[in-house]
Amino acid sequence: MKIIFFKYQGTGNDFVMIDNRDLTFPKDNTELVASLCDRKFGIGADGLILLENDRALDFSMVYYNSDGNKSTMCGNGGRCLVAFANFLEIVAGKCSFNAIDGKHAATIENGIVSLQMTDVSEVKTKPNSFFLDTGSPHHVQLVQNLKDFNVQKEGAKLRYGVYGKSGSNINFVEQKTDALFAVRTYERGVEGETLSCGTGVTAVAIAMHKAGKTNKNHISIATQGGTLAVYFECVDGYKNVHLVGPAKQVFKGEFKC
Repeated sequence: MKIIFFKYQGTGNDFVMIDNRDLTFPKDNTELVASLCDRKFGIGADGLILLENDRALDFSMVYYNSDGNKSTMCGNGGRCLVAFANFLEIVAGKCSFNAIDGKHAATIENGIVSLQMTDVSEVKTKPNSFFLDTGSPHHVQLVQNLKDFNVQKEGAKLRYGVYGKSGSNINFVEQKTDALFAVRTYERGVEGETLSCGTGVTAVAIAMHKAGKTNKNHISIATQGGTLAVYFECVDGYKNVHLVGPAKQVFKGEFKC
């Protein structure tokens, strides 16, 4: 079996992209997905995404974590999928697609993708952190000296110890200016730190606004892989939420199974 794939990355969050409009990919083969994502024996990626036809919208998104299991929404993956659909000439300029958390609208111009994320109606305030769902569950916690913070150790501790088997993504945040925050994220499913997490960046922007750390509704978030922007409207919750940043094709290849 030969699989034609494309590799994409959005601020260092990397994905194996497969055009599955003919539905030939074995979608229930967890081991295959994990092997494709393996950085030693496979292509190497934080996740795998299938682009498929959709009855009502331009296309649909099927997302897998690098462990081979289907997962919740991936913001950077969604942005990369828009770039992939644009490359395949399925869409041009703007589009809409279905993901596990519903419909998403997006635009692409000069390699910059603006992706509309799900509305957020509730931000739970904890003693030293926040919890919210931006298509995926996220814990957001302010820390000092983020550069030297042990994300792997502390992220795993919270991911399993506080949120149980289903877990949560864990974001550690440091404020830089009124409208700029730095973040490092421990992602469940990857079970480690990724260079960037789109739903995490979105969660950080909203949580910091909710906390009163900023009164801006256009916020920049610096990840290990680059800077993304988040803007939103705050009226009875957070609406018209957009995640904005680059999405790039890295290479095309053929994987032999």
